[in-house]
Amino acid sequence: MTSRSSHQEITSPILALQQQRMLLEIEYHCEKEAYRKQTETMGLQRRVKRGDAWFPLKPGKSYYNSLNQLCIEVHRMGDEEIEHNFEFGRPVSFFRVSSHPQPLHKEGRTGASGTPLPMEGLGVALNFTGTVSYVDGNRMVVAVPNSATIGDVLNSTDPVGVQLSFDETSYKTMFDALDRVIRAKGNRLSYLRDLFYLPSMKAQWFTFSAMSFPYLNKMQEHAVNEVLCAKDVSVVHGPPGTGKTTTLVEAIYETLMRENQVLVCAQSNMAVDWISERLVDRGINVLRIGNPSKVNDKMLSFTYERRFEAHPDYPALWAIRKTIREIRQHRKRGDEKYHQKIERLKSRATELEIRINADLFGEARVIACTLVGSAHRLLQGQKYGTLFIDEAAQALEAACWIPIRKASRVILAGDHCQLPPTIKSLAAMHGGLDKTLMERIVENKPDVVTLLRVQYRMNDDIMRFSSDYFYHGQVESAPEVKHRGILDYDDAIEWIDTSDIDAKEEFIGETFGRVNKMEAELTLAVLERYFEKIGKQRILDEHIDVGIISPYRAQVQYLRQLVKKRAFFKPFRRHISINTVDGFQGQERDIILISLVRANDSGQIGFLRDLRRMNVAITRARMKLIILGDTSTLTKHLFYKKLYRFIEKEE
Repeated sequence: MTSRSSHQEITSPILALQQQRMLLEIEYHCEKEAYRKQTETMGLQRRVKRGDAWFPLKPGKSYYNSLNQLCIEVHRMGDEEIEHNFEFGRPVSFFRVSSHPQPLHKEGRTGASGTPLPMEGLGVALNFTGTVSYVDGNRMVVAVPNSATIGDVLNSTDPVGVQLSFDETSYKTMFDALDRVIRAKGNRLSYLRDLFYLPSMKAQWFTFSAMSFPYLNKMQEHAVNEVLCAKDVSVVHGPPGTGKTTTLVEAIYETLMRENQVLVCAQSNMAVDWISERLVDRGINVLRIGNPSKVNDKMLSFTYERRFEAHPDYPALWAIRKTIREIRQHRKRGDEKYHQKIERLKSRATELEIRINADLFGEARVIACTLVGSAHRLLQGQKYGTLFIDEAAQALEAACWIPIRKASRVILAGDHCQLPPTIKSLAAMHGGLDKTLMERIVENKPDVVTLLRVQYRMNDDIMRFSSDYFYHGQVESAPEVKHRGILDYDDAIEWIDTSDIDAKEEFIGETFGRVNKMEAELTLAVLERYFEKIGKQRILDEHIDVGIISPYRAQVQYLRQLVKKRAFFKPFRRHISINTVDGFQGQERDIILISLVRANDSGQIGFLRDLRRMNVAITRARMKLIILGDTSTLTKHLFYKKLYRFIEKEE
C-alpha cells in the first residue's frame, strides 16, 4: 500500500499543474476584461499612441497568398514615429470612423486627420477579424477569412483603422496543452511532467566521452557536452554577455550530427528570428514556421511561405486554386457537375500540397517557431527527438508545454535572473504564474544546469555588481573586455543623483505610467557633455552607439521627443536608441544611460521593485553606464542602496 507522503508526491505534479491552469484562467479573464474596458472607454488617440491601433489607414491591394489565405495590405498614415505592437500571428479587427459622428467624447478628442471621434473612440467595428501575416515598418499584411467583406475596408468613404484584438487563440492553445499534460498517463509526457516537478526523480544521462570545441570556453564546452549527454533535460543558464546563443547554436549543430531533425522554439518572434539567423549562418537548413518580425530577404528566405512558393510544383497548385475560385465565382444554376469538378480539383490540390510539404519538411534540419506557433496545423502529429527552447525564462510554463508534447527530451536556455514573463494580473502573479518551467527545473534539478561563467560584453566594473548580486559572484570578465573603455581615466559606471535638481515624477495614466521631465532634460545634458568629451568626429568614425533606457513608456516617448528637437543630436540620431527595458532585452550598446524616473517623498518605486528588469538594464553597456535617479527615493529599497554604494565605491 502506498504511504500518504509518497502518494502526495506522486499526485503533486498534477495538483501543481491544476493550480497553474487556475492561475492562467485568472490572467485570461484579467486580460480579456482589460481589453474590453480599453475598447469601450479609451479614446482612439490614446490607443494609437500606445501602438495598439493604426488610424487612419490607406488600404492597398487584396490578394490570395501562397497558403491560399485572402490577404489585405494596409499602410499606416498617422504618426509613423510611434512604436506599435503589431506582429506576426496577432489577431486584429478593422473599424471605420463615421463622418457623421455621435456626440463627442467628453475630452473632445479628434482623430489624426482632425475628424472628431465617436464617444466610444473606435467607430463602427467591421464584421470580421484577421491575423497579422507580417509587418514591415508602416506596411502590414492581414490574412482574413475568405468570407470577409473586405470591400468595407477597400471602398469605405469613411476613414478606416485597424486595432489589436484580444488573443483568444493563444490562451486556448495553452489551456489545451495543460489539460493534456495533466491527463497524461504512462507515456513520455507524463514521465517528463513528473521529472520536472519531483525533486526525488533523477534525470537520466547517456554516456559519451566529452567532445572538445576549441572555439568555445570551458563552461560553454561543458554545456554542449551536457546537452549531448542528456536523455531527458538540460538547462543552459546564460547570464548577460556569456555567449548563450553561441553555445546553443553549437549544441543544435552537434545534436544534428546524431538526429535528423530538431524543433527550436522561443517565446517571441524576435527570439526565434535571432536563433534562426545564427543557425542559417552556421549552414543549417532552417524552416521557419510563421513570418519573421524583421522583414528582410535573408530572414524571409527560410520561411515556410517563401519556400512553399519557390517549390517547382507550386505554379500547378496555384493554377488549380485559381480555377476553383473562378468556378465558385461563376457557378451557374443547375450545374450538376459543379460539386464533382470542385471535389476533383480540391483532391488534386491537396495531393500537390502534401507533396510540397513532404519535400520542405524532409529537407529541413531545424523547424523553428514560437512556442504557441508549435501548435500550427503543419506540425500536427510531428514528433522530435529533441526540443530546444531559447529564452525559456521569459515564457509562461503553459506555453512551454505546447511543444514539449512533441519531444522526447528538452533543452532549455535562458536566464531566470533577467526578464520574467509579462503578467497582467497581480493575483495570478502572487499565486506563482510568473514562475517559469526553467526556474522550476533549476530548483528541482540543479544537476542538469550549466552556468556559463565568462562574459564578453562589459567592462569588469559594470559587470561586477550584477555578478555579485544575481549570480553569487560566479560570472567573470574575459580578459579582452575587462578594462574596455571609451576615455582614459574614466569611471565605467556612475550614478547622477537627480535629487539635487528637485526633479519630480508625474503620473500620466495606467497605460504609460510616469514621466520625470527634469530628469529627462538632465539625461540628455549628461549625454551631450559626454559626447563633447569624446569628440563628434570620433563618435561618427568609430560608430559609438548609445542606448537610453527607462522603465516607463511615458519617459521613453518624452526622451524621444527631446532628442528630435535638439539640434546637437541631429548628426548622431542613427547612433542613439531610446526604449524600455523590455525593448533592450538581448541587446548591447557602447554607452547606456538609465533614467529611473521615480522621485517622491514616500519612497514609492512601483515596478522598479522587479529587480530582474534592472539586471537587464544595467548589463546592456559595454564601456560606460550612467544611471540617473533620485537617491533619496530609490535608496530606501535595499537593492538600489547597495547599487548606489557599489558605484560610489568604484568612482
